[in-house]
Order: sequence, then structure tokens, then C-alpha cells
Amino acid sequence: MSDEVLDWVERVSVFLAEQYGQPPIAGRILGWLMICDPPEQSAARIGAAIGASRASLTTNMRLLVGAGLVSKRTGRGERTTYFRMESDAWERMIRRRIESLASFRQITQRGLELAGPDQERLLDADRAFGFMERIFDQKDQRDA
Repeated sequence: MSDEVLDWVERVSVFLAEQYGQPPIAGRILGWLMICDPPEQSAARIGAAIGASRASLTTNMRLLVGAGLVSKRTGRGERTTYFRMESDAWERMIRRRIESLASFRQITQRGLELAGPDQERLLDADRAFGFMERIFDQKDQRDA
């Protein structure tokens, strides 16, 4: 594996840590699973590739599997578990982020009820989160 590939994996990790609050090891795992061949990898192979300890890898794999970003499988009669990135992992991550932002609108609307409709800072926030909510709803309608 080249240094360029490892540098790219590290860029993925830094991005996910800064933008989504993911632990660096989780970001490295996702980065590796995006670029590795074959797409299914054992924990030992992932750990060797990204330089992660078994304990750190286990903890972060549990996080990624629990979030639905990574799936695991064990073949019949095999003891080795293989991991792969879910095909819709990025869409899931983005949807959760949008849903979280859009749900904040309920809070801004309650603030407007308490402070009155002329509270400009709350109005700005409510408009922004309303925009997010509409965009999310439009995408859902197109997908249906």
C-alpha cells in the first residue's frame, strides 16, 4: 500500500473528525473501506493497513456497525469476520445530519412563541432551518 493511499485515508479521517465529530480511527476505517480491494476486509487486515490497535479497532467498528455505516459478515464455517462499507453509508450520514438540523426548527419556533415574532435572530434561525426542512422534504418526495 502506498504512502499516497495512506495520506488519502488520513484526509478522510480528518474531514470526518472535523465535519461530523467522528473519532480519527473511525474515519480511517471508513477511508480504508472506501479505497481497499477487495471491498470486504478482516479486522486484522484493516488494523494492519491503518495502524490501529485491536482494542481501538473493535471499539470503532462497533460504533460504525451500530451507525449502519459498515456491515459485517462471517462466512459459513469461518471464524473470521469481514467488514465492508454499506452502499448507502454516505446518504445515511448526510440524512441524519439534515434531520438533526431540520429538527432544530421546532426549538426556534418555540423561541418565537416565547419572544414574539419580531425577534430577528430567532427569525433568521427559523428561516434557515425551515429551508433545510423544505429541501429535505422535497428530496423525500422525489425519492418516493
